[in-house]
Amino acid sequence: MQHASELFDLSGKVALVTGGSRGLGREMVLAYAAHGADVVIASRKLPNCVALAEEVTERFGRRALPIECHVGHWDQVEMLAERAYEEYGKVDVLVNNAGMSPLYSSLTEITEELYDKVMDVNLKGAFRLSVLIGERMAARNGGSIINVSSGAAVRPTPGEAVYGLAKAGLHNMVTMLSQAYAPKVRANVLMPGPFMTDISKAWGDREQVAERFKTSLLLQRAGEPDEVVGAALFLASDASSFSTGGVINLTGGFC
Repeated sequence: MQHASELFDLSGKVALVTGGSRGLGREMVLAYAAHGADVVIASRKLPNCVALAEEVTERFGRRALPIECHVGHWDQVEMLAERAYEEYGKVDVLVNNAGMSPLYSSLTEITEELYDKVMDVNLKGAFRLSVLIGERMAARNGGSIINVSSGAAVRPTPGEAVYGLAKAGLHNMVTMLSQAYAPKVRANVLMPGPFMTDISKAWGDREQVAERFKTSLLLQRAGEPDEVVGAALFLASDASSFSTGGVINLTGGFC
């Protein structure tokens, strides 16, 4: 039986995180590096990736590869996978975390461009990256694929209609991936609710937001960014060695 600390040890592993330069992605990158993994940090803004990569190396002495990638574009996703394998020769943990949910005035005002863009970033890119890397994982030493969805996947509001559809697709995809690449590859969903990342600034005054969550969530508050770490480490590590095709709920409890 492994000691508890050994279960979460990622030494010798390589973790790739899309949307990895800020928010929950950043917290996961730092947690994986702190537990021994080398990391690939992908996002649309290369300077942010580079800054985080430098922080990872300085704080934890781990290798960190920053890559500019718009996951809504098929060719860029393919480039991302190739760069990761060129640099490290493998990927042990893939986290599909990149996402977007632009505002719109009404459901009928959702344009085809907005619809396609949200689907591409939240779902299409995750699909392509998962199959490219999942196939290689299955052919070698296995690995873990983690799709970061949202409470909107199971309880969408009109203000996040397309986003909710795309995130629900990530749940469907995990069911498929867990079958396609078993038994070597595990695929699971990490489903966050509201977290006080930089995105939360768009929700309005922090005190008003906090008051709203007192009645809408069982835990009566939004999550703090570092509260994603426990579940993210669990799914990435040997601690979840018998978990696949599942969903970890980090929503704070819907009322």
